Order: sequence, then structure tokens, then C-alpha cells
Amino acid sequence: MKPTLKFALLLLLVVFSFQSCQDNDDTAAPINLEVQDFIWKGLNQYYLWQPDVPNLSDDRFASQDILNVFLRGYPVPEELFDALRVDKSIDRFSWIVDDYLELEGALQGITKNSGIEFGLVYKPGSTTDIFGYVRYIIPGSDAATKDIKRGAIFYGINGTQLTISNYQSLLANDTFTLNLADYNSGAITPNNKTVALTKTVLSENPILINKVITNGTHKIGYLLYNGFYADYDNQLNDAFGSLKSQGITDLVLDLRYNGGGSVLTATRLASMITGQYTGKVFAKQQWNPKINSYFESNNPEALKNNFTDKIGTTAVNSLNLSKIYILTTKSTASASELVINGLKPYMTVVQIGDITTGKNVGSVTLYDSPTFGKDNRNPNHRYAMQPIVLKIVNAAGFGDYFNGLTPDYSLKENYGNLDVLGNSTEPLLSTAIGKITGTGKMLKQSPEKDFNYFSDTKSLNGIQNQMYLEKAPEGILKALE
Repeated sequence: MKPTLKFALLLLLVVFSFQSCQDNDDTAAPINLEVQDFIWKGLNQYYLWQPDVPNLSDDRFASQDILNVFLRGYPVPEELFDALRVDKSIDRFSWIVDDYLELEGALQGITKNSGIEFGLVYKPGSTTDIFGYVRYIIPGSDAATKDIKRGAIFYGINGTQLTISNYQSLLANDTFTLNLADYNSGAITPNNKTVALTKTVLSENPILINKVITNGTHKIGYLLYNGFYADYDNQLNDAFGSLKSQGITDLVLDLRYNGGGSVLTATRLASMITGQYTGKVFAKQQWNPKINSYFESNNPEALKNNFTDKIGTTAVNSLNLSKIYILTTKSTASASELVINGLKPYMTVVQIGDITTGKNVGSVTLYDSPTFGKDNRNPNHRYAMQPIVLKIVNAAGFGDYFNGLTPDYSLKENYGNLDVLGNSTEPLLSTAIGKITGTGKMLKQSPEKDFNYFSDTKSLNGIQNQMYLEKAPEGILKALE
């Protein structure tokens, strides 16, 4: 069969498989259903589990009018979005917002924030009460001007004990007062101290610490990196340039508070760590069957994220390492896990800390526009979706870490002694240094200090806890026009 004929037949099959969905586009949805129509069509096109949701089936609605009848049953757009998702035990991470301007900022580290990055854990012996502990303070924030620092414990907000049912409402206020407590051998004891905080719009530089620690013959680079924000990729490259110019022999990459971000940034970071694998596969994308089939037949390279030696026209500062030490907690998620998993086929990855979140799937921002991209967005609303659209595996084809990536050396943070981030005595970093130099021992952990993790700042609303592509692929839509 001639190539031209084969391609024509293939395109016909793809068009046929989408036909009912495309027929729905012949008639515009009424204004009062525009958001709902966008939600259905976006999820029908891109949602990873689209084949598993009967109401998203390509042949579920024969016409726009029939689709409209279904959509009228969901006057609240968020309720429709939730109704079209698979079970939340499978899809833990898809979400929708009513203002994409806030979403776009948050994906680049811009949020309305008091400046306290914290974790939330259950109080000893309770399944409802929780307490918070300060992980770090964002420079330039309101918290940076107050008497509060890493390691501070807070049990309440405005005099109310934090619980699993009230924490979101209490922490949502623009101004609030933290009720502090002491940590006494595992007990959380109120101490009558308070700190008043006000949220301001902050742009967080994810590179919090970048330094070199000399220990014997080892020059150990230490990078505390808190978010894969593409706007800071050049600064990240400069940070690696600094480490490279100082001739480091080893690298400790601290991702313990990094909830993820851009897949592109993750690929660039992996390229900075290595350098000897330019052009080889760092990660491979797996979309829903109809999108995957299209790209496998027409543009299989679009499903690959390859190691690179450039950021635009700027050369990547690569370290050419063959071994790396990565620090993790249960807050280590998404693009952070992608880096760990993507590097494993190429180098020795020594993971120290706690089991990671287990987010092996990625999302993309969908707008109400003809291509679901930013251009020609519907001016009548600002709704946008961040649905899970793909699973990512490494070059060896592995990506099944739904329950998290298990560390080689397990060590949870000690809330009674967090120490100063970047200090060689800080427990997780100290353990890494000991493994690098061959002189250290694992710190023993007291059972009373093994609290159950609940949540953290960046996963409260999900916006900053992501692994996302910069935009939805438009090839399929253009082919079907």
C-alpha cells in the first residue's frame, strides 16, 4: 500500500473516532452553558481516563442539543467537572479554577502568601486534630519581618485548634494569627505566644540555597530547590554554573519541599545534572488512547522529552555526574519524582528521607478556546481546567510509583530538631554528607517522633503541586479541522 494512501486511511480512522465529538461543535452551546460545554469537550479530548468515563464517550451524545440537555443538569461547573472524573482514588490531582489569572501566576510561583511554608501533621493520638511546623520562610514576605523561623510549631489559628475539617477555612484568610506551641518529647504544648501574619502577592524564587560544602577531598554542592517554575530556569542554570565553576565533586539535590511544576524545567534540571546524554530520552508521555495513537502514527517524537544542552540559545551548565544524592519527604511530588525516576536509567540515584507523594501523572492547562490554548479565549468567563492528561515513564518504561518512591535510606524530619537548612548538621543533609564521604551513620529515630503527614502549604489548593506541560498539543485538533 502506498504511504499516501496509508496515511489517508489512518487519518480517516482518527476522524471517525472523534466524529460525534466534532459534530457537537457544529452548533454553539447557549451562553449559560458555555463553561459546562468547555468542560465536557476539553475532558473528552484530553482527559487521561476518558475511555473509563461513560459520559465522556465519543458517541455518548449524538448532537449538541442532546449534550446541552445533559449539561443543564449541572448548573455549577465544578460539580460537572467532578462528575466527569474517574474515582478520586485513581485521579487524585485533577482540578478546575474560576480564574485562570490566579492559576497562571501560581504555576510560576506567584501566590498570595504570608511567607510561611509549612507542613501539617496529626497530633499524637488524634485522627482529627493537626498541628503545623514551619519549614522555611520566603524572603521578602511578611513572615520574614516577624519573629518566626524554621522549626516553629503552631497548633491553632486565631485561637482555634486546627483540625482536618477547619484548616482550609482558617488558613484562607488574608490576615490571621498563629497560635504557637512547644514541642516536648512528642507532645504539642501551647505556650501562649502568637504571630500575626498578612498575605501579600509573592513571587518565590525556588532556588533557596545554593552552596558548596567542603569535607576532606569532597566538594559537595548543595541545592535546595522548591519548585519547577519555568520563569526561573535561567537562574537555575546560573546556579549550576556556579557549582560547576567551583569544581564540585558531588551533588546533594534537596527536593524535600518541592511539589513539582513544569515538565520542561524537570528535563532541563536533569540535563544540568548530567550532560552526557543530550538527545537521549529522559521521559516518555502516555496519553489517552486516541491522542497516543495519533502521535505514535504521525509524530512519535512528540511523546518524548529528551535531555537537552540548550535553554533557548543558552548553553546548559552541565555537571556530567554519574551519581547524585536526593533528599525527599512526603511533600516531594510530581516533577520532583519525574527527575528521580527519569535519572535512574542513566546514573546512580541515592534517595534519602521519606517516601514521596506518588504522583506519576501530568496535567495541562485547558482554556475555553478553539484549541484549548491561550489564544482566542472566551471573554465571557475565566474558567480553566488542570486535568490529568498523561502518565510519564522513564527511558526504561517504568512509571508505576502511585504509592511513592521509596528512599534508599529512610529518615523522616524530626520536628523537635529540624536544624538550619543548609547546615552540615541538619539531619537529612548530614546523612547525605556521611554517605558521600563514607564517614556517617544513619540517625536513629524515636518512635514518638514519627507523626503521620497530613498536608503542606503547596498542596492545600493543588495549584503548586503539579507536573504540567506548557500547553496542550494542537496537532490533533488541526488535523481534524
